[in-house]
Amino acid sequence: MTAKIWIILAAGLLCYQGECQEAVLHVSNGSLIKEYCLVYNSSWSNISDSLSNAVRYELVNMTHSVLCDESGVTPGSLVGKAVAVMKGNCTFSQKAQVAQKLGAAVLLIAVKDAMVSRLANDTEIEKVNIPLALMRYRDFADIYKVFPEKAEVQLYAPPIPAFDVSILVMLALAVFTVGMGGFWSGAAEREKLNAGPVLSGGEERADSGDLSLYSPLKVLLFVVLMCGMLVLMYFFYKWLVYVIIVIFCLASATALYSCLDALMNAIGCGKLSVSCGERSCSLRSLLLAAVCITLAVVWGVYRNEDRWIWILQDLLGVAFCLNFMKTITLSNYKICVILLCLLLVYDVFFVFITPFFTPNGESIMVQVALGPGAGGEKGDVVEVSADPSPAYEKLPVVMRVPRFSAWAQNLCGMQFSILGYGDIIVPGLLVAYCHRFDVWINSSNRIYFISCTIAYCVGLVVTFVVMLLSKMGQPALLYLVPFTLITSAVVACSRKEFRQFWAGTTYQVLDSSREPLLPDGETTYSSTVRKC
Repeated sequence: MTAKIWIILAAGLLCYQGECQEAVLHVSNGSLIKEYCLVYNSSWSNISDSLSNAVRYELVNMTHSVLCDESGVTPGSLVGKAVAVMKGNCTFSQKAQVAQKLGAAVLLIAVKDAMVSRLANDTEIEKVNIPLALMRYRDFADIYKVFPEKAEVQLYAPPIPAFDVSILVMLALAVFTVGMGGFWSGAAEREKLNAGPVLSGGEERADSGDLSLYSPLKVLLFVVLMCGMLVLMYFFYKWLVYVIIVIFCLASATALYSCLDALMNAIGCGKLSVSCGERSCSLRSLLLAAVCITLAVVWGVYRNEDRWIWILQDLLGVAFCLNFMKTITLSNYKICVILLCLLLVYDVFFVFITPFFTPNGESIMVQVALGPGAGGEKGDVVEVSADPSPAYEKLPVVMRVPRFSAWAQNLCGMQFSILGYGDIIVPGLLVAYCHRFDVWINSSNRIYFISCTIAYCVGLVVTFVVMLLSKMGQPALLYLVPFTLITSAVVACSRKEFRQFWAGTTYQVLDSSREPLLPDGETTYSSTVRKC
């Protein structure tokens, strides 16, 4: 029964066609053809969904006028034609009514600022019965360079499915990153145990590169700092964005080096060390460092090239998330619960609550993630930049995959499915803790790790389903946190290990029925070992 429900839901999403807000202006003169971006309100402007069914109109250039009245227009000159006018001085509905009286069949409005699909709010729009759309003024100028004598136009809006293959790619990318990050963290913990719990001086072994969160106060301070940073980014975005870009380049290059170096060690690749006097250097390390730095620099230079740079950004992003999950460890389930619940509140507040406080009713989280100059879907409105190559900077804190169903219709700008790093890292820290716990209790089937990874996958699927059905961006942690926390707690309770799972740390989880992994077959610790 459950399988049937999932099949029906998937079929509905595949068949569902989203309301079009972007359209195509097909311009031709018989031998030459060119297409441009249009933005319109699909709720009241009727435009054909295919070029073959679109009516052909002669284009009349009246961009010297705003067409707020009939003055200056020769009677009969616009009958059955598409007329292009400038934005300004009166509402769109007034322009459309004037164009209708003059016999025009289509009204195109040239704009020099951002094009917004919500073209009018007044009741007079009900009197408009001709297609009305916005177009970049610079595109009109290009039309009359390319077609100096005469041009004919057709308007059509190819339907774009709400469901896109990019969602599946994003799902696979996120689950792979969380799974590999958790696996790496557990493997590193196993190496520490196999290396021995104590050093020669009787002190506990520690990895200086790792940072463990074990205090609720530290977790609270961490979340407060995140809130402060997000608010600062909202108010001082145009300056702080460059700081984040530089930090990302450095951090991602370091993370990629750490990942590649671990991969080389896993496959048994030698270091190829070369001695020079008393010093020696690893050729492998130098080569990896050169590759990682080069990739980070290439991303930094070409970060606004949407056509292909998303591939490199996702590669660096995966490395960043993997290294973060391996380096930052949560000491017990209690800390996991505190951190994930606080970040859930943080995510929901900055997505759903902050629009009530911001001047334009915008979400601080969405505004910072997309950038202040970004267009795209904002609720039931589509905004397209007046410049097809905007100069605004975007934060490199998201995975980006282009919408493949709209690949051939990117006249208005490429559309992306995005997922924040936090939606990968935060649940990933819990998955990593689950794998370390499996290592501590010597679980051969990795029950905690596998169940929590599956719970993350299911939670992310639910997130995407809700997003598609509501046609709104969702705070992913709202779904990921309950799925992962509840699943891991249920597994611990069903195995009667919740007390150990809650307390955590290598030595506290041990009891008489479970033995840690020790080298050389040893099953007991030295009496000098202190509890973590």
